[in-house]
Amino acid sequence: MQVRLGAAPGVGPIVAACLLARMPELRRLSSRQVAALAGLAPFDRQSGNTSRPGRCPDGRPSVRRSLYLAALTIARSGKGDFAATTRRLRGAGKPFKLAIVATMRKLLITLNAMVKNNTKYRNA
Repeated sequence: MQVRLGAAPGVGPIVAACLLARMPELRRLSSRQVAALAGLAPFDRQSGNTSRPGRCPDGRPSVRRSLYLAALTIARSGKGDFAATTRRLRGAGKPFKLAIVATMRKLLITLNAMVKNNTKYRNA
């Protein structure tokens, strides 16, 4: 399974091992649940008429760190579908961190689907 995860862009043996060790729930949870578990799902913090931007609280720090480094590698390489997501968001005027977190979430959801369906990575 680790070899299969390593086929995805930005995911090396360390990121794959971290995901398998720190997130044994992969393949059993939905994409939303996996993203929330990793701390990549924005939650609204609104009360009354106040409107604040969504935050991604909590999550598992080691998983979040390894996905951050993978997404950063993807964004710097500029190749593939995940890098296109980062470029598209940056082109729309979104902050760099927001674009990286969106790439992290997309990467994690893709990896979860790969493990769940027992398939190899393929470009969309």
